[in-house]
Amino acid sequence: MAERVDTVAILGLGLIGGSLARALRATGFCRQVIGYGHREPSLRRGLELGVIDDFTLDLDKVIRRADILVICTPTLVAADVLASILPRLQGLAQAPVVTDAASVKGNLYQAAREACGGSFPPGFVLGHPIAGSERSGVDASRADLYKNHRVILTPVAENDSDAVTLVRDMWLATGAEVVAMEVAQHDAVLAATSHLPHVLAYALVDALAQSDASEEIFRCAAGGFRDFTRIASSDPVMWRDIAIANKTALLDAIDLFSEHLGRLREAVATGDADGMHATFTRAKAARDEFATILAERGQGKQD
Repeated sequence: MAERVDTVAILGLGLIGGSLARALRATGFCRQVIGYGHREPSLRRGLELGVIDDFTLDLDKVIRRADILVICTPTLVAADVLASILPRLQGLAQAPVVTDAASVKGNLYQAAREACGGSFPPGFVLGHPIAGSERSGVDASRADLYKNHRVILTPVAENDSDAVTLVRDMWLATGAEVVAMEVAQHDAVLAATSHLPHVLAYALVDALAQSDASEEIFRCAAGGFRDFTRIASSDPVMWRDIAIANKTALLDAIDLFSEHLGRLREAVATGDADGMHATFTRAKAARDEFATILAERGQGKQD
């Protein structure tokens, strides 16, 4: 593809940032990708692996060089990064477009407004790629991480339309499907479909690990347990921060699940075979429909 911009800067060169850098370099979306962060060894590793073309530890320098700044740090750290970046952009003749890849949008929307004296910066486009792995770090990055996956942008009324288009084009260049949502809708949907499942996986593994029979339990665990709990191997710090940042929506999701689990427990306790069968049948039908949607989406991208 033809170059869209000269320089994209990745702030936080881990799995997410590194995979974005690899994809943009592979597709020719930009002339160069540079990294920024506080940990020089990670940045040097990215350079050695060919993930980035250059790096700097100087925030003002990366702001001057970049056409697009992509914040790929954990959710709570991203809010602090915004507080450092956005005031520096005010008054610049050619400020870069800023976007992020964090899992929660509401806290960053508020952080951006606070950093700009109560007004939302037009050139900051909230975004979230729905892709990842239980592995982390730049060594785990790969150019195809976002292919056939969704990226959710949550543009707001104050956004500059050209900035939104540029960020959309950047993610399209990675092979992703880009969709738009409202900020609150995003956080509610992700609480239910991503944040709650991680909390459940962590809770289940932790509960069983503390059981007196934990050694025997894990020795006898089969494929279902492995598949359900795989995400409990994800970065605990990242998921702690997500739970804190999306507290309200996550609590709503936990409460809804707890209510349904309570009804299922009552059915088990009372031997309500019809009730259990109805729950399992509804769940199977919903899961099968979801699997079909995923298969069709993947097939459509391959055509």
